[in-house]
Amino acid sequence: MSISLNTQQLAALIGSSKLEGEFRGTIHGIASLAEATSTDLSFLGNPKYAASVPGSKAGVILVPADYAGQPASGQAYLRVAKPSYALALVCAALEAKLWPKPAAGIHPTAVVDATAVVDASAHVGPLCVIGAGASIGAGVVLEAQCLVGVQAVVGEGCWLKNGVTIADYCRLGARCRLQAGVVVGSDGFGYEPAGGQIHRIPQIGNVVLEDDVDVGANTTIDRARFSQTVIGRGTKIDNLVQIAHNVRIGRQCLITAQVGIAGSTTLGDFCVLGGQSGVAGHLTLGDRVQLGAQAGLFVDVPAGGFYNGTPAIPIGLERRLVVLSRKLPDLFKKVDSLVASLDA
Repeated sequence: MSISLNTQQLAALIGSSKLEGEFRGTIHGIASLAEATSTDLSFLGNPKYAASVPGSKAGVILVPADYAGQPASGQAYLRVAKPSYALALVCAALEAKLWPKPAAGIHPTAVVDATAVVDASAHVGPLCVIGAGASIGAGVVLEAQCLVGVQAVVGEGCWLKNGVTIADYCRLGARCRLQAGVVVGSDGFGYEPAGGQIHRIPQIGNVVLEDDVDVGANTTIDRARFSQTVIGRGTKIDNLVQIAHNVRIGRQCLITAQVGIAGSTTLGDFCVLGGQSGVAGHLTLGDRVQLGAQAGLFVDVPAGGFYNGTPAIPIGLERRLVVLSRKLPDLFKKVDSLVASLDA
């Protein structure tokens, strides 16, 4: 990574004019507070690391507006509302240089059905396949070996990394970003026992991703048995997540790694699901529900709750039960002693 930014350029990227200190050099890297050198940019994104700021050797540090400290000699602070977001703005500018948008055009090894519509500004990479009646919008990037199925739609500004599959009849809104190996529209897990055998139930619905949805590597989103599986606008999904058929996820949700959501469950807006949490089928979660890591939810929950454990319960109760469970060995000893004294 090649970086060359002075404090004025950094301030322009993040929209901050609150520059303090005497750093007059050039930033050539980004590093943590503990590992940064005099030519690195660092940031205080979590208050737990505040004690590391005074000793950091970073040339420039992004700090919260209310941070009480002052920069060391030869160092500068840029005061911002959210240091982590400010760093993201810097990284976005660097990303555009490191991975520039490829030129428009269709690679000669791509296979594009004659009835597909590919916007002239789109990029279709090596060995991509675009099915009959599919639509590829303006500014779309399909990296190598992407598959867009029959009558599937990829909205303007989407970026599909290597090996992404958008199966038949599925639809992506604008500016969706899908990492390598994502599958949108795999068959839902639908089977019915009858006559001593397990019969496959055809999955004839589709998947709809609304605008600005991000999906992490090797995540799978199943097509609906009928109707639609829907991922709401602005929702961000991590790697290795399984979303089953007919699930509906609201707007601006955060679904972290290895989450599993069973069929026909509905999540409200602004929900957060911690890593490896699981949600049973045919449930309804209200807006702004949060599940802790590895939580297992088996009942409907109203808006606004934070749940943890398996089965998931309100986090306050779960924490009290954890504390009490640690006292169980001593409690059993006392009970055994009391029983012995009564038998004597």
